[in-house]
Amino acid sequence: MIVLAGASASGKTEVAKELAKRYGITKVITTTTRNIRVGEQDGRDYFFVSKERFEEMIKEGRFVEHTLYNGNYYGSTKDQIAPNKCVVIDPKGLKAYIALNDPNIVTFFLDSKEETRYARMLLRGDKPEDAKKRIEHDRSAFKPENVADVDYHADSENFNIEEVTDYIYKKYLQILASRDLAKK
Repeated sequence: MIVLAGASASGKTEVAKELAKRYGITKVITTTTRNIRVGEQDGRDYFFVSKERFEEMIKEGRFVEHTLYNGNYYGSTKDQIAPNKCVVIDPKGLKAYIALNDPNIVTFFLDSKEETRYARMLLRGDKPEDAKKRIEHDRSAFKPENVADVDYHADSENFNIEEVTDYIYKKYLQILASRDLAKK
């Protein structure tokens, strides 16, 4: 399984899309309590559950990680961990996946400068004040100590999405192969 983390506009969502398109790496379907939006489908975009059911799932220990955001729960369940899957995660979630110490999980941090990420946010239509807030938030959320234990850093500053995707997929295969050899 590939775990992607990175600050806002570092390219993680685009890399996840490319991994799916080019290599058949499917997206982990996360669980949420928010209302389903037009065009979304339960079991494809998210698993939509009630707040009560989500809290039961927490008590049952079903989540690798979960968070409360804008009054709704979001989380990724342990049963979604599988080969050839990908999840885009925040630093808290990254730490939770690393803590599993699962040799089948390979973690990546996408690295790019604030100026580049700010410009990308504006290009995709974010309001300047929102982009600035995200940059500020990311400064503390993605401090070096919060991403120190990732398997690999991927340079999304100097390489395009296709190159970053190829790098990540190649490293994913290499690390799985090396971990398989270590088992023997």
